[in-house]
Amino acid sequence: MLNTQVIKQSSPVEVTFDLKAYLSQQQDLVEAALERSITVVYPEKLYESMRYSLLAGGKRLCPILCLVSCELVGGTVEMVMPTACALEMVHTFSLIHDDLPTMDNDDYRRGKLTNHKVYGENVALLAGDALLAYAFEFIAVHTQGVPAHRIVQLIAKLGHTVAATGLVGGQVVDLQSEGLQNIDIETLNFIHTHKTGVLLETSVLSGAMLAGADNEVLQKLSRYGAYIGLAFQIADDVLDVTGTQEELGKTPGKDQKAQKVTYPSLWGIEESKIKAKQLVEQAKAELSCFEEKAIPLMAIADFIIARTN
Repeated sequence: MLNTQVIKQSSPVEVTFDLKAYLSQQQDLVEAALERSITVVYPEKLYESMRYSLLAGGKRLCPILCLVSCELVGGTVEMVMPTACALEMVHTFSLIHDDLPTMDNDDYRRGKLTNHKVYGENVALLAGDALLAYAFEFIAVHTQGVPAHRIVQLIAKLGHTVAATGLVGGQVVDLQSEGLQNIDIETLNFIHTHKTGVLLETSVLSGAMLAGADNEVLQKLSRYGAYIGLAFQIADDVLDVTGTQEELGKTPGKDQKAQKVTYPSLWGIEESKIKAKQLVEQAKAELSCFEEKAIPLMAIADFIIARTN
């Protein structure tokens, strides 16, 4: 992980930003809120399964992006934390289902056995369903200090993000493309802007939406989120080739074994890295109007392609 970065502004001034400390502080806030979000009651096995994956660690990038964008436009942690938790619930649901034998069939996630390896496929499937449903309830019930119409808009946006128009649609095309050698870049981009990128984009947008950002700001943040979302997936594809299980916390080389077309398989590793860096630079350019307030988002964009897991 990057420890400190020199963030170049449009002016000659350069600002040193301790990204590691910043992410650690934000992660602590998110972890504490997630710990409180679900308690174990009857039926205990289901709730334990939900908590097992939700509290399994990770970068917490979705909730952090939500918190940062909210503060960027003048909102507070308190008004946005329920949504930040909900985004991680949605992300966790997608990972649980992704790892199932009918999908990517993986044994490890974040360095631990996957949910279905611990609780069985049936409970894992239902735990994912429960987390997805609870995410919407959590936003509706726990969001305070935000006008109702903004909450409704956010819930609609999150639904669009998960449905056939988002995560689910991307996953279906991904499954249909396995083993095919004629997948072009347009199809690959469709898969990953829907399966991966859309949740990062919505995470960035959601905090700003709750804080009342205007359409011009939302459009800039939407483009920023789309760019970093695709860069994240390109970096992931590269790491699947170059990383170890210890570094990744999951089985490397899964894409090649599943005969999936990836960015490195189309472009090669070095060209993929160049493309990811170009996307990050485009993302950062969208933030120029925010000046120093955008430093955390700019640093996160750089981190996305510099990470090792």
